[in-house]
Amino acid sequence: MSRDATFQEGGETPLNLGALDADDLQVVSALTQDAVFPITEIGWKPGQHRFALLLNRFRWEDRAAAAARGRAPERVQAVLSVNNVLGVASQGVDRSDRDVVLSLLSIGFEPGEDAAGHILLTLAGDGALRLAVEALDVTLRDVTRPYLAPSRQVPEHPE
Repeated sequence: MSRDATFQEGGETPLNLGALDADDLQVVSALTQDAVFPITEIGWKPGQHRFALLLNRFRWEDRAAAAARGRAPERVQAVLSVNNVLGVASQGVDRSDRDVVLSLLSIGFEPGEDAAGHILLTLAGDGALRLAVEALDVTLRDVTRPYLAPSRQVPEHPE
C-alpha cells in the first residue's frame, strides 16, 4: 500500500513536480504562491509550444522547519514550464518596462473542450498571464540551492 508524500519529506530536497490535471495544478499553485520574477525571465517559444518562467520561489514546504530552527525562511530559484501552449496573453503587465519584478499569487485552470483550456497566472497588482493550452502539462523544478529570503519574512496577505 502506498501513501502520499508530505511537505516534511520534501523539505530538504529540490522539488520536481508535474501537473497533468487541475488537482495537480493546485499543488503547484500553492508551492509557487508569492514567487517573484523579473519580467525578463518570461520565456515563450511559440514554435515549441512552450512557456516558462524562472521564479524565485518561497519555500512553503520548509516554513515550519525554519521556524522550529529559529532561522529565516528560504527561497529557491525554480523553473515553471508549460507545454502544449497555443497562445499567451497578458493583462495589466507593462512588457516594455524591463525593470519590473512581478509576484505570482496563484495558478488556475479554466477547462475548455476535450483536454484544452486556459492556464491563468494571477499576479499581484491586478496583472495576469493567460495561456491557451491544448492539454494541461506543467512542470515545477527547483534549479538552485535554497537561499535565505532577502526580506527574512514569510509573505503575508492581508484579509
